[in-house]
Amino acid sequence: MPFEDYNPTVMDHFLNPRNTGEIDHPTHQAMVRNSVCGDMVKLTATVKDGVILDARTKTFGCAAAIASSSALTELLRGKRVEEARGLKNGDVVAFLGGLPDHKIVCSVVAEQAVKEAFPA
Repeated sequence: MPFEDYNPTVMDHFLNPRNTGEIDHPTHQAMVRNSVCGDMVKLTATVKDGVILDARTKTFGCAAAIASSSALTELLRGKRVEEARGLKNGDVVAFLGGLPDHKIVCSVVAEQAVKEAFPA
């Protein structure tokens, strides 16, 4: 897929992903794999008093998966856990200003990671 198909926000998050790596002693974590495309994301987070103070990801996947994981960390930081549990892949896509239709599946790992890291 040509990079021209991605908007500038997606390209920025792909080329300069935010909050990459792992937190040494996370209070919450998840490791998810997208069964459709094979993308994998490890999410680690630190929560104190119900607020997500830090969130980091390690991502193996395409440009859309990397950008989605980067956006996820930006969306999680500073949110209450209850609010974060409502985060959907559509929120990640909206934050990025859209993804090509056939790449929206790559944002699903973000929603899956939230569900696994912050179960209800």
